[in-house]
Amino acid sequence: MMFSTIISIVILQRLIELLIARRNEKWMLAQGAFEVGTAHYPMMVTMHIAFFVSFLLEVMIFERVLSPIWIVLLGIFLLAQTARIWCLLSLGKFWNTKIIVLPGADVVRRGPYRWVRHPNYMIVTIELLILPLLFGAYFTAVLFTLLNVWMLSVRIPAEEKALKEATNYRETFSLE
Repeated sequence: MMFSTIISIVILQRLIELLIARRNEKWMLAQGAFEVGTAHYPMMVTMHIAFFVSFLLEVMIFERVLSPIWIVLLGIFLLAQTARIWCLLSLGKFWNTKIIVLPGADVVRRGPYRWVRHPNYMIVTIELLILPLLFGAYFTAVLFTLLNVWMLSVRIPAEEKALKEATNYRETFSLE
């Protein structure tokens, strides 16, 4: 029961986030923004879909059970969800699942972005590890944590390069 409730809520949350991202993308492009990272974006989407498929199959086929430390893992997961919403609200119309950059825009320095350059990526990494561990899906936890590290090793440099070239990112974060 707990598994189906949590996975349903998370999938619904992701679908709502895609709608928000689409709305924000339209607004940003209308303001003159451009997209980068289009080559890796389909791989990232595929990875996230595969995560949910792997997670569901591992739990159902191998009859994984709730972790003995489930209360701790659930607490970490709920904190991550709160931080995820904080990131989304802090970025406002600039939040997206794609890398969309508005030339000349000031980078956001409120919310968690005041202290960390990529808090949402840290949160996703936590989620991809903690959510499967909560239900004993160890294969999914390890595989997708590693795949996510690889994906971020491509995505973050692409995003930072575009932000450095088109916004005040370099000055804001005192880079180079």
